[in-house]
Amino acid sequence: MALIGQIRKNSWIMIVLVGLGLFGFIVMDMFSGQQSVFGSGQNTMGSINGRKLDYNEFSRAEQALYSNSGGDVFGRRNALWNYFVEESIVKDEAKALGLGVSRDELLDLEFGADNKVSPIIRQRFADPNNPRVIDRNSLNQIKQAIETDQINPQYRSFWAHQEKEIIKDRLQSKLNGLVQQGMYTPTWMAELASNDQNQKVEFAYVKVPFDEIDDGNVELTDADYQNYLTENAGLYKQDEETRKVGYVSFDVLPTQSDSANLRKTISDLIPKFKSSTDEAVFAENNYGSYDAAYVKKDGLSPAIADELFNAEVGTVVGPYLDGNAYNAVKLIDRMTVADSVRSRHILIRSAGDPISLAQAQKTIDSLKTLIDAGTHRFDSLAVKFSQDASNASKGGDLGSATPGMMVKPFNDLIFYDAEPGKVYSVTTRFGVHLVEVLKRKYIKNEEGVKVAYVRQSIIPSEDTRKNKYNEVMEILGNNRGIEALTKVVNDSPDLEMEEGPLVKANDFNFGELGSGQPSRDIIKWAFTADKGDVSPTIYTYQDPVELYENKYVIATLQAIQPAGMPTVANLKSEIEALVRNQKKGEFLAGKIGGQQLDGIANSYSSEVDTARNVNFSSSYLQGLGNEPKVIASAFNLPLNSVSKPITGNNGVYVLKVYNKPAAATTAANIPAIRRSTSATAKGYVASQLIQSMKKNVDITDNRSKFY
Repeated sequence: MALIGQIRKNSWIMIVLVGLGLFGFIVMDMFSGQQSVFGSGQNTMGSINGRKLDYNEFSRAEQALYSNSGGDVFGRRNALWNYFVEESIVKDEAKALGLGVSRDELLDLEFGADNKVSPIIRQRFADPNNPRVIDRNSLNQIKQAIETDQINPQYRSFWAHQEKEIIKDRLQSKLNGLVQQGMYTPTWMAELASNDQNQKVEFAYVKVPFDEIDDGNVELTDADYQNYLTENAGLYKQDEETRKVGYVSFDVLPTQSDSANLRKTISDLIPKFKSSTDEAVFAENNYGSYDAAYVKKDGLSPAIADELFNAEVGTVVGPYLDGNAYNAVKLIDRMTVADSVRSRHILIRSAGDPISLAQAQKTIDSLKTLIDAGTHRFDSLAVKFSQDASNASKGGDLGSATPGMMVKPFNDLIFYDAEPGKVYSVTTRFGVHLVEVLKRKYIKNEEGVKVAYVRQSIIPSEDTRKNKYNEVMEILGNNRGIEALTKVVNDSPDLEMEEGPLVKANDFNFGELGSGQPSRDIIKWAFTADKGDVSPTIYTYQDPVELYENKYVIATLQAIQPAGMPTVANLKSEIEALVRNQKKGEFLAGKIGGQQLDGIANSYSSEVDTARNVNFSSSYLQGLGNEPKVIASAFNLPLNSVSKPITGNNGVYVLKVYNKPAAATTAANIPAIRRSTSATAKGYVASQLIQSMKKNVDITDNRSKFY
């Protein structure tokens, strides 16, 4: 309670949940002067049952959670949108049911015992050495920083949002629990489930794959497509408008001149590289790399391994081609690499921020001073101070490690730099270590070399990119309609009008072009365009590794599909293969119907196989794959009779059931089956309940107006 009192003197945040006023204990003034998340005005990016979501608040939450994160920004935003939607729904339902989260409960969820702490804390503060264990050291440091008002503002914002996530997650788990407790499996359902599990069938079958029929032998009509859509309406019906975008993609490729110039660049660097005394800096300044580790021969490119291992220290080898780049490599040093090293350490953990890292280093420096002075033993200090619980009681002894077994900074120190008997400090992602090498073992006596590289990736030059862009710009400027652009594409053997999938207004992944800002921009443009429009903008894609412009795209709006079932024209390219297989199935069924299994197998170079001990609840069978129609047909087929041809997912099947024993169900089994069936149903609640609740909520989504 002293912690709560201290924090409430300096911070505030009110969270209205289930009618209970909960004061956030670490949020000082994050929302001071700001509009509510469910405010109003032109910054409204959506609403959930009339409660408005403000874009400024959304952006602050995004900044708090992901300010230092990489990855797909649109994927993160989508996850954050779903959080706000679900939080609003959960709040309303919890309030109606009288559910809440008290102050003491919230504290337990954040800093309590392992069996009480929130799954969110458990995930974000997992021990790096053992993800199943909470990193209590980091969590306690944060708690101490909150108590002493030393938590930095950026992290305070993160913790404020996390607190809301924890409350939402806790309320949602309570809702799930209520629903799960209300679920019951009646006797008749348990008996039915028992019959499904215990009724077995065994059958022989022959499979004729779809590719036995050439595509040219099957003619598809619009009626075929429409029949397929009608039969599979649930898979393709959309609850919001979608649009179909076509596009022409222009790859930007390096020319022979570009390649020759890049090779010359490496050649010109070799004299300076050879005379350099700071290879790490030289490599870094020339797109290369330097590693303190010693590499064995099999770790080098075969193009230079033999030459380098026979060269003198200081030799530069190159230019040589490795993958998509020209390289030159300098031999800096060579040594015999130990096969294993026994070491011990004292670990002082760090949360990774400058303050905790400095504190850890200070502690390690003090311990090193005591050992160097000879007043204290390493093992005694390890028992008392090391925060690596797995070996502290052993005096910090880590046993023997082979190369690469430890994290890299630690590995490089004990294998290549440290002298046995001396103590060193090294920082890793776990914290700061005090390390002593006890023994190195040499068995193979293999040599390793320390090297540095300079590198030039073979990428298009700026002139090449400009020329390609100007070429695309000319095509775009002269063909402002879809008909004109299509004609240009059809007249050029190097171009193709590609079709993207049907997209929704807030989608960010665009077919084979993937996700990212250009794909998002294409989709955003498509929802402002009219059918037949050509984008006024050339969309530029980058190579994800080398970060140069590697693709220019012109987009066209091919169709607008209202909510509901899509038309055949708008979905034809996506379902063509499926419809063709269905048509092939009909063709094959007409040819093999009425035949015995052996005759079918001989006609199509197939074989008769068997499926044993199949129960009705099976979905996947060895040799068959996912074929529910086949399994269902087997259970409906009389004993020793041959089925009609069955068009499945992977081909056409003909079956003959040869064993169908009676189901062995007893009254004694029913309670266990009831429990098992109920447990299975309850397992779906966590993922399905919130989705069902969303379908009954009026949600307005205006995200596409903001990003």
